[in-house]
Amino acid sequence: SQRRTLISVRLVLLLIIIPFLTFQVSKNLIISPIVDRFRSSEQAEIFLNSEMEEKALLEMQRFEERIKFQNLLNGVIEPSPEKIEERMKEKVHELAEEFRAEGANAVKNVFADILAVGAFVWLLLVSKRELAVLKEFFDQIVYGLSDSAKAFIIILCTDVFVGFHSPHGWEVILSNVSRHLGLPENHDFIFLFIATFPVILDTIFKYWIFRYLNRISPSAVATYRNMNE
Repeated sequence: SQRRTLISVRLVLLLIIIPFLTFQVSKNLIISPIVDRFRSSEQAEIFLNSEMEEKALLEMQRFEERIKFQNLLNGVIEPSPEKIEERMKEKVHELAEEFRAEGANAVKNVFADILAVGAFVWLLLVSKRELAVLKEFFDQIVYGLSDSAKAFIIILCTDVFVGFHSPHGWEVILSNVSRHLGLPENHDFIFLFIATFPVILDTIFKYWIFRYLNRISPSAVATYRNMNE
């Protein structure tokens, strides 16, 4: 019905908008002033982890090589050590400010994420009736799809999350999450996650298909098998 549709759309929008607004407002108006106050001094830790420090060191090496290359292009055979040292000091100061700001932003993200997740969970707890309506709404949509459409959606989801190319996507996601939270990229953990989580997810998909979908829509399962072969 129209009322069920409105309730479902409203709940979905709230589940997206409220955590997003909570994150933005809390980060910019509450958390940022507090973090900036404690990390504004020169004694504040510049690097949150060793990966940031290695990144800054690599940037300094590239900068030094770039200076030498530019001097060679300009015909300066033996550049003044004082000038090189002065430019290096300026670059060090610039990188220190950059990585100090990056570290502060990561700290802000951690606290803002906690508040956003809290807002999301709170909304779920106070919207149990709306969640039941949303479930009925999605059930109606799923049952209304043709068998080919159901099979196509299942294949699309399995290929995206557990398919042949999915490890690259999971690696990008984990790297971005680590950077967002200011954590070092633990490649051993990333490779272990990629090796295990898609397998677990694939098992859940197959269990759901043959345990539930086979009972409510056996023709869709047959179509899925034919399309997947």
